Amino acid sequence: MFLKGNLRFNMAKFDADEYDVLLDVREDKCPMPLLKTKLALAKMSTGQVLCVLATDPGSLKDIPYYLSHVQIPLLLEEQVDSVCRFLIQKP
Repeated sequence: MFLKGNLRFNMAKFDADEYDVLLDVREDKCPMPLLKTKLALAKMSTGQVLCVLATDPGSLKDIPYYLSHVQIPLLLEEQVDSVCRFLIQKP
């Protein structure tokens, strides 16, 4: 399921089998990536994995900090070119 898409991005770099929901917030600025991440997680079922794609520099610290604060598992945090990717499992 795609919450937002960008056809100019090469999704071949990311394996769709790793996640259930894709949240593309690459065009959003702080605080929207974190707010949209919270909303997406609220709509998901327990055990599902959210893939967040973000380019806002604040997301690199905001998303992991929030997840650790509320004890939500961050499965992966990586950067490919200017895109940060987070894999988050809904507890």
